[in-house]
Amino acid sequence: MSKKTIAFNKKASFQYEIKEKLRAGLVLLGSEVKSLREGSCHLKDSYIAFIGEEAFLQKSYIGPYKKALHGGHNPERKRKLLLNKKELQRIRGLLEEKKMACIPTEIYFQKGLVKIEIALGLGKSLFDKRQSLKKKQAHRQIERALKQKKSRF
Repeated sequence: MSKKTIAFNKKASFQYEIKEKLRAGLVLLGSEVKSLREGSCHLKDSYIAFIGEEAFLQKSYIGPYKKALHGGHNPERKRKLLLNKKELQRIRGLLEEKKMACIPTEIYFQKGLVKIEIALGLGKSLFDKRQSLKKKQAHRQIERALKQKKSRF
């Protein structure tokens, strides 16, 4: 299963403690798919919201396709997620009962189709964010020390 990543939400793992990940399809226009193939997309500040019984990706940016007729598409429009009814009910239940957040973490192509990875998680407190920064810095220092040690020999 080859997967070509288009956009990745780096802040998601920093701001949220991710409990579960899901995969869904997206309803897109032709100019949006062509724009995604060019890599013109980001997930910064985007989220998943429920409108009626359906889930939508909101505030994600897919840049306009320059060669599209009639101006193409609106870069920040709502995009419907393709999930079955059981998945939608389960996600909605987790969001309401456990006060979890539903955020997109990655958009990618898989077998020619655009897929999105959704993460369900709890928001981190300021203390947790500081702890994860300390772990990250410690890991970097260890990696640097190992790299320097290998280069000496």
